[in-house]
Amino acid sequence: MSASLPVIWLTGLSGSGKTTIAKGLSQRLQQQGLRTAHLDGDTLREGLNNDLGFSDDDRMENVRRAAHVARIMRNGGAVVICSLISPLESMRQLARGIIGEGFIEVYVNCPIEVCMQRDVKGLYAKATAGHIDDFTGIGSEYEPPLEPDIDLNTVEMSVGECVARIEQALSNRTAHS
Repeated sequence: MSASLPVIWLTGLSGSGKTTIAKGLSQRLQQQGLRTAHLDGDTLREGLNNDLGFSDDDRMENVRRAAHVARIMRNGGAVVICSLISPLESMRQLARGIIGEGFIEVYVNCPIEVCMQRDVKGLYAKATAGHIDDFTGIGSEYEPPLEPDIDLNTVEMSVGECVARIEQALSNRTAHS
């Protein structure tokens, strides 16, 4: 039964809204009586993945570890919500392969110009000033998903609307299983 629980994989640029949407979705699902777990890229890099840098190989390893943890948590009975930039299609395909059934790719779609305006951590400013190498969108490529399961335009949609869109997709998925 636990393999039928979803792993919701939020991908997008820094500042696109991944973590905010993940927290809102987790709260809504908990209100419905579901057990959730949120794996956030920044939090993972503070602990489990603090030995990794930002080369493509290290980013791939970051995604691999996160996907394995997500699968374990899902198999333990939680709806898992992952908010990781996971910038390359190959990385997201790796995660999909590890997680298997129930992987839902959500593209948190926001233009880099808007992400730069939302830059509460000042990372884009540091990257454009040359103080951060390999920052996704500036010194390192971000490949938008080719066919995400859900595409959320966070310029046009509120956090609540984004959460509701994911909830609806989960409801439709459950109805068709």
